[in-house]
Amino acid sequence: MSEHEQYADDLLLYALDTLRGEERSRVDEHLATCASCRLELEQLRGDTAVLALTATGPRPPQRARQRLLQAVAREPRLPKIAETSPRRSWWGALGWAASLAILVLAAALWKENAALHETLASARSQAAESGRELEALRKIAAPIIEPEAQRVTLVAAKAPPQPQGKAFYLRNRGSLIFLANNMPPLPPNKTYELWLIPANGAPVPAGIFKPDVHGNASVVNPLLPAGAEAKAFAITVENEAGSAAPTMPIVMMGSGE
Repeated sequence: MSEHEQYADDLLLYALDTLRGEERSRVDEHLATCASCRLELEQLRGDTAVLALTATGPRPPQRARQRLLQAVAREPRLPKIAETSPRRSWWGALGWAASLAILVLAAALWKENAALHETLASARSQAAESGRELEALRKIAAPIIEPEAQRVTLVAAKAPPQPQGKAFYLRNRGSLIFLANNMPPLPPNKTYELWLIPANGAPVPAGIFKPDVHGNASVVNPLLPAGAEAKAFAITVENEAGSAAPTMPIVMMGSGE
């Protein structure tokens, strides 16, 4: 094969801009001294332009075709980027230990949240139950403690109504409610005084009261010593300010039923 035939093959690759490095430099040096090769290069460039616009064109020499394929094979390939699942790449970056810690923390928070909901529901249930019990007690006590409640005393026919008093005492709470009816009118500047009579010791003042025009009166939760045991209750007539000790005579008295 002559030198021009060898350059003819290289000229096609040169026209296609696939020569690199020393081969391209060698062809550049030859083109600088060979007018016929420069003319052939221009013709080849024209043929490649036509080839790009048509389905058929000039058939390149077999040797040039083989060198073109080899040149294409030597071109660097872009590395294939492996597709990764965003979920897996996130877990991989985080690490199994951190992922496990997050799962444990989430489970603990869920358990604590469930326990709080259960505690809150139990507290609401207990509060509702306490509210219902309190309302029931209020309904029971209302006729006793409400001032506008109607009080009726039943006595024997044709007998004058007798003075009556009723004491409701809770020793463990120191709570006392006393209701009286048909009480005789008081002299001027006088008052009735209620007394707690203990099993041992002096009588304890348990509040003063004056009946209304109908003879009704009440004493609600007077100040009493804690846990004082009541053997009986009594009523005396005292000066309007009350007394520290009973003034005889005792006008009414009663013990526990």
